[in-house]
Amino acid sequence: MTALQAAAADSPSTPWLSRLARDILRHMRTPAPALIPIFRSALQARLLLRVLTDDEPRTITDLARVLDAPEPTVYREVRRLMDADLVTGTRVGRSVVVRPADDNPATRPLRQLLVVTYGPVPFLERALSGVDGIAEAYVYGSWAARWHGEVGPAPGDVDVLVVGTPDRDAVYAALDGIDSALRREVNVTFVSRERWALSEETSLAALRDRPLVRVALIGQVPRSEG
Repeated sequence: MTALQAAAADSPSTPWLSRLARDILRHMRTPAPALIPIFRSALQARLLLRVLTDDEPRTITDLARVLDAPEPTVYREVRRLMDADLVTGTRVGRSVVVRPADDNPATRPLRQLLVVTYGPVPFLERALSGVDGIAEAYVYGSWAARWHGEVGPAPGDVDVLVVGTPDRDAVYAALDGIDSALRREVNVTFVSRERWALSEETSLAALRDRPLVRVALIGQVPRSEG
């Protein structure tokens, strides 16, 4: 039994340590991502995508929060990427700010590869966060299934569920150009909060039973979806 496994089985007197250990083990045991299995884990791919495409550099603490991952695990992944000269880390006070290694010739094609595979959620977050009337948003369908590790053919498009009562023209305007960036067609389905909460319709009930990936709009608390 490793030290982490022992910590995960620790007594209830240290529940925070047990939770942290289980969370770290969960990310350590992650198989190669179904969306693009050339990376060692989905966390590594998602982390690198954030660093290479976010408008502003992020600290390791920021990345852990956005990725909903333990900070020690994110730190180790950042160290691996730094050792490979794919990112740089600059210490500012007690924080480490992570930036793309733009002088590496692999950075640009790697960015493009990550955008067309793991790009839908962060791109949708940026596009939809400024649209009034959206209560929740999710990606569903084959892309969401691959995101959750379900092996299968590469997704041909991205299916988005918008919950709420936004102006539809405003949603389409916000998503203008996203198809070109992701190199995939983006299809939007609208549903009211009431219909989504009840899910009495067969199609909505079936959708809830399939993998969903939450689009964390600015001002909303990120939450993992099973």
